[in-house]
Amino acid sequence: MLDYDKEAERYDALRGGEPRAEAAARAVLDLVPERARSLLDIACGTGIVTRRLAAVRPGMRVTGVDLTYGMARRAADRLPGAVLLADSRQLPFPDATFDAVTSVWLLHLVDGPDDVRAVVGECARVLRPGGVYVTTVDKAASHNVGSDIDAVLATRPRTPALDAAASVEEYAAGHGLRPAGQGCFPGLGQGRSPQRALTDLRRGWFVTLPPGDPLAEQFAVRLARLPDQDRPRPDPRFSLRAFSRPGG
Repeated sequence: MLDYDKEAERYDALRGGEPRAEAAARAVLDLVPERARSLLDIACGTGIVTRRLAAVRPGMRVTGVDLTYGMARRAADRLPGAVLLADSRQLPFPDATFDAVTSVWLLHLVDGPDDVRAVVGECARVLRPGGVYVTTVDKAASHNVGSDIDAVLATRPRTPALDAAASVEEYAAGHGLRPAGQGCFPGLGQGRSPQRALTDLRRGWFVTLPPGDPLAEQFAVRLARLPDQDRPRPDPRFSLRAFSRPGG
């Protein structure tokens, strides 16, 4: 797992920056009803997406929370007075506080299925009746664009996807949420080159291939042999699911 306090300073530059953030925010808001007047963005990271959610809907009060101080500090620079340090498994808000809740690139990072269920449960709890929860799903699969890099990495050890769409839908249903739509958006600027994939491998991006592990070095050698080392392959496409809380 990456240290997100250390990642905070360079996080945006390594992940598509403003173009990716704009694509993410617009796709998320396509699933949030116009009537929504309050939105909670959990695991808001540096706030680069959160700020755009607020900018596109100026009549909607947007609040961000993140567990990591380094990330929350950067988010607070973008949304002064609207960012809190908080654990998404135990949100510091009363029941039925928000018209919408979002979690972009979060569920794949938690410790296990119980934590995913807890996060989804908290999102359901703080939603008002008629409110909508929007989340990314299947993040790892989104990065498989059929490139030569993907072919090299296809045989690496994998862990079960915590944010699999079917599992998230099951957890949502268990907390009284109903499917309310789907969407997707491009990870602009995130298309990996072999050199970028090699750098990510050696800094611990692939959790089943820790830096220095002999197996990781085998994959590093194969990545280094690919042609066009600096040419980015196609961008990933991220998937979204929306769920509504009945009533309202």
